[in-house]
Amino acid sequence: MLFNSIEFLLFFPIATISYYLVPQRYRWIQLLLLSCVFYAAFIPSYLLILFLLILTDYSAGLLIEKSIYKKRWLIISIISNIGLLGIFKYYDFFIGNINHLTGSQLVLLHWVLPIGLSFHTFQSLSYTVEVYRGKQKAIKHLGYYSLYVMFFPQLVAGPIERPQHLLPQLFAHHKFSWQNMYEGLRLMAWGFFKKVVVADRIGMYADTVFAAPGNITGISGLLAVFFFSIQIYADFSGYSDIALGAARCMGINLRINFNRPYQSVNIKEFWKRWHISLSSWFKEYVYIPLGGNKVSPLRHKFNLMTTFILSGFWHGASWNFLIWGMLHGGYTLSFESFKKRVPALKLPSLAGWFITMVCVGFGWIFFRADGWQQAIAFIRHSFSFHPNSNGNFFSVAELNFGLFNIALSFAFIWFMLLVEKITDPVLLNLNKKRTTGIVLFILSIWLIVFFGVFNRSSFIYFQF
Repeated sequence: MLFNSIEFLLFFPIATISYYLVPQRYRWIQLLLLSCVFYAAFIPSYLLILFLLILTDYSAGLLIEKSIYKKRWLIISIISNIGLLGIFKYYDFFIGNINHLTGSQLVLLHWVLPIGLSFHTFQSLSYTVEVYRGKQKAIKHLGYYSLYVMFFPQLVAGPIERPQHLLPQLFAHHKFSWQNMYEGLRLMAWGFFKKVVVADRIGMYADTVFAAPGNITGISGLLAVFFFSIQIYADFSGYSDIALGAARCMGINLRINFNRPYQSVNIKEFWKRWHISLSSWFKEYVYIPLGGNKVSPLRHKFNLMTTFILSGFWHGASWNFLIWGMLHGGYTLSFESFKKRVPALKLPSLAGWFITMVCVGFGWIFFRADGWQQAIAFIRHSFSFHPNSNGNFFSVAELNFGLFNIALSFAFIWFMLLVEKITDPVLLNLNKKRTTGIVLFILSIWLIVFFGVFNRSSFIYFQF
């Protein structure tokens, strides 16, 4: 079920009201059933895959805690999770490349990737790893563990939670609170504004340009990169805000996933602010176990590049995502090398910010393109400041989108970034400024109603 759908606008009030009407001892049943309904709205049969994942890791957690063969059961859990993800997400990529290189005709599966599989696979793995490390007790109650994986606000695209943070909140008794409801609805309204007013509007332009890189001019190419950079932020952080807000209405606090990443003055800071739950997951469960920076310089470089390449591959089974991961690994290594070689030199904040945004924007080209060949074509034409094949300095994108829409998009982008610059990541510091918060809430609703784009489909990160 999409957040930006009529179905969700009907589903959420029913879910929230019934949550507070149901006695505490039965709330896990109510939330679990509603989460099943929420997920089944996509492809109902894929609930079976989710249940298989839940049973595997629930059993693994119990066995890890009780058995003397803890590592064996952890490995079984990891193989089961990564194996399931690999079959659905990566099998066709590897087999397709083998067929291309060898001329063989191995069969491709063409299976549709279950919505959110990458997210709840990582959330499940964090549970078994934390039980193995002794930082989390194995959950005896299958229902509560199922809810940990399936809690509907963050089921499809995160934030990727840790068991120590989410499980105690699921067990706790939450009384109705007007403050929680106010904060939650305000967050949801802000998330919807970012999605339907900003992301889906500028997405119409970016999609048109990226679909036909051979017909663009340098101006339209650079504008498309800028718009997509904002689109993916507004789209994904908008989803996260809606998820945090929906959970907050029920008294549950999810992890913050974005912290104004486009204010970063270097690439390391960017990755501390962007998709925080995933970045911290790779740091805790891949980078540090590999040795982190507590190893030789060469091994440290290997650890860092491996982490970024895996992060890129997590996003999608294609070469352009691998290139995107390698680019960010290279950016980070270059930044660290620069700091070591010229320790006394500190770039002005504006210069550091500009370099960071150029690097991030260049990487987004590979992230957005349908393949690495399209990305190369896009880059080549984006730096060709001459008329396109139609003898025009304006591409079809500008002509169809219109200069008024471009100006309006810039106004909405400015408003979004300004609001987030003067507040904290999820507007929580407005709690002490109730009037400002209410005005912003009403303004968000008004902008959604009058300027929202409602013919767009799912969130970008649903494909991962």
